[in-house]
Amino acid sequence: MPLLGLVSVAVLAGCAEEAQGRNTDPDQVDSVEVPELGACRQLTPDDVAMPSNATTVVECTERHTAQTYAVGELPPELDDVDYDSAELGSFAYDTCSSKFEKFLGADESLVMRTVVSWAWFRPSEKAWDDGARWYRCDVVGGGEQSEKYVDLPDTAEGLLLGRPSDRWMVCVAGESVSGSLKIPCSEKHDWRAVTTIKLGEPSDPYPGDRVAEVTTRDFCSDSVGAWLNYPVDYDFGYTWFHEAEWEAGNRRSVCWARTPD
Repeated sequence: MPLLGLVSVAVLAGCAEEAQGRNTDPDQVDSVEVPELGACRQLTPDDVAMPSNATTVVECTERHTAQTYAVGELPPELDDVDYDSAELGSFAYDTCSSKFEKFLGADESLVMRTVVSWAWFRPSEKAWDDGARWYRCDVVGGGEQSEKYVDLPDTAEGLLLGRPSDRWMVCVAGESVSGSLKIPCSEKHDWRAVTTIKLGEPSDPYPGDRVAEVTTRDFCSDSVGAWLNYPVDYDFGYTWFHEAEWEAGNRRSVCWARTPD
């Protein structure tokens, strides 16, 4: 084979690994085997933005920002779906979100008010074409707005049991909730996520932007007032989600209280 051909192969291989995160493990890149449950990794927001991940596993006693809390084979009805199908995404949302709550020891409302979140990964496209049909759910030390993730403890299991530390709860520093970076409540802040509202059941159709926003606003006004013990004056905020999030499975909005505590 000419040298040019060898170089091309090497470049393609390198691109495949880069598409699955930094510091990849070659044995994981196109693996058809179900990933290791409980494995820890140093993931970044860029890693989580990718559909598959082969970042090298580290000891959970070392610094890490992610831990695998659920793995498994996809159900048979998903064997023939496309690699990026909506059905696959819906399965991942339902599976990873429910297992996320159980793993952290929290309910649906509490997990929406924590700085940690979850990410899911599927096999590489090559492994998918070779018949791999597994999923992997990771708890990560941050959310969609995070520029970098915080380190997790040796295990994140039970992280939100009892009264969670402010280190794991979500707050905002800024004049308003909208557009402000979400931070741990252990840092100086102006707003705290205090309650959530459920806008519908899993089978309900999306109520529309106007209804979703007004229902959220009215509930949060009352809920935050009660949380603050009914002061004469108080500020509240709310975060509501649109049809895309509804279709993905989310049915809740978040209420925020203006408080430095």
